[in-house]
Parts: sequence; C-alpha cells; structure tokens
Amino acid sequence: MTTTLPPTPSGPEEAAFRHELYPYRGPQEFLAGTLGFIHEALEGGEAVVVAVPSDKTVLLRDELADEPAVTFVDTTTAGPNPGRLVAAWAAWMTERGAGETPVRGIGETAWRQARNPAHLAELRYHEWLLNRAFARSSTWSMLCPYDDTDQDPDALAAVSRCHPLIRRNDMYAPNEDYLAGEDYVFEALIGPREPSFELRYTHGDLAVIRSKVSQSASEAGVPEDRLGQLAVAVTEIATNSIRHGGGHGTLRAWTQDATFLCEFRDAGYISDVMAGRTRPTEDQIGGRGLWLAHQLCDLVEIRSLRSQGTTVRLHMDAEQ
Repeated sequence: MTTTLPPTPSGPEEAAFRHELYPYRGPQEFLAGTLGFIHEALEGGEAVVVAVPSDKTVLLRDELADEPAVTFVDTTTAGPNPGRLVAAWAAWMTERGAGETPVRGIGETAWRQARNPAHLAELRYHEWLLNRAFARSSTWSMLCPYDDTDQDPDALAAVSRCHPLIRRNDMYAPNEDYLAGEDYVFEALIGPREPSFELRYTHGDLAVIRSKVSQSASEAGVPEDRLGQLAVAVTEIATNSIRHGGGHGTLRAWTQDATFLCEFRDAGYISDVMAGRTRPTEDQIGGRGLWLAHQLCDLVEIRSLRSQGTTVRLHMDAEQ
C-alpha cells in the first residue's frame, strides 16, 4: 500500500496538526496524561493509535478493556532507523482514520534505548520533522510522553525544542522552548576514527565503490546477508552524489562501536528536509535513493548546507 502525507486543509478555519510533549515521572503520571488524552479523543468520536514501550502498553490495555477505537502498534516493526518512522506514522494514522475521522497518536520514543549519540540525535530530529511532515493535517494530533524521572534538564530541553505544545494537568499550551519558524540545529557529526579507506569518486566508479565498501564491511563484521543491502544503499547514494553533487565526491569508511560507517561528501545541496522519509508513490520519477538507504541501513545521517555541500553517513551494525 502506498501511503502519502495528509492533504492540505480546505479552509483557514481548520486547525493544524497538534503535537504535544508530555513530561511525566512514574507509571501513575504516565497513565494520567495518556488516559486523559485518549478519553478526550473517544468523547469526540476520534480514533487513537498508541505506540509506546511494551510495559506501558500493558498499563494502558489494563485500563482500556479492549476499547475498539484504540489500536496498539509495535514501533519495532519499523526497525531501528528513526528515518522510517514518519512513513510508519503516516500509514498507521491513515489506516485508522478512514474518511475524515480524526485520529490521535500517542508515541513514546525509546530514548533510553538509543544505541549511541548519533542514534539519539536522529531520534530528536524525527520528533522535529513530525511538525513538518503533518503540518497540513487538520485531523491528526499526537501526544509524545517523555519520562523525566532522571530530571535531566538538558535532555528535556533538547526534546522540548521539537514540540510546539506542552501538556500539563490535562491541558496543553504553547511551548516557549519550541524552535518555531527556525531551521533545525543539528549536533555536529562525531569525527571519524582512522578510515579503513578513502577515495575520490566520479562517473564510472560505482563498481569500485561497491567492491571497496563490501570488502571493508565484511572485514568489519557486517553479516553476510546484509552486505547486499549495503551495496544497494551505497550505489543509490553514490549515484545521487554524482548526479546532483557536481559529478564527483569523496567516500570514507570506518568501524566504530560495532558499527560500520561509510560517508559520502559532495558539493550538492538537499533542500527538502523530508527527502527519504516519505514513501515514494508508484508513478514517482526519481527520489527513491534516500528512501532505499533508510530502509536498508540501521541509521542514515544527512547534513546539507548550501555553503558546505552534503554529507550522507550510512550505518550498518557489525557483529561483535
């Protein structure tokens, strides 16, 4: 099934996508906020999609007694890459919102299960991108519970900057920390360790790129059955780089913390922040390279500036 983003609202009177952060501490506060959000939806005839960790799913199921308007989904089916989650949410919400039925989502990101700082940074970026992805939807809204038990003000502030609204005491209000109207500010990419290889590439070098990456990835411990997936992703990114990045670029690869990374740098610029995050339509021409990379790799980092060009890093788990 091809799932696209929601259509533009038909009139100015329609409300925009509502994206709330709900900081809580402990199971009781989690239940209080999420159940309040759910009961508001049920009273208004709305459907609800819930994607929370398994222990929180048990808590909510016990309270809701198999309420038919509430659907629980498993985010792990989307895999570890946060770059797949916008399309997953679009599919879940579309499936539940038959016709014009309003849909509410509850999505608790597994912040504490982040594999490394790069993964954590991409999880935050996903939360910010939800505002762009669903800005045109007048029938969707989302609550993002955030476990603040550790009371880390820096961590909470970083997540808060991605949410335009904040919920407290069953009420939501504008979030003063939200990066409204601003471009997302990325954390700097973590510098690579000594690369296993580095090469300049241009037209006609795809076979060399695939060979070098496959050999290095195999030596790094990437499972045999995933080398083919990595080869496809590498081919797509290198092809995009040559076509849109000035005809040439630089490739580096290295292993870090049981992860094989390959990095493509070129002079191009990617203006669409949603590139690779939404499922291509069947009749779409082009635009599939980044989508495939997100589907095949465990993490994809993209940094693109007009003044500095584009860097794309592909992560693939290696066996320890």
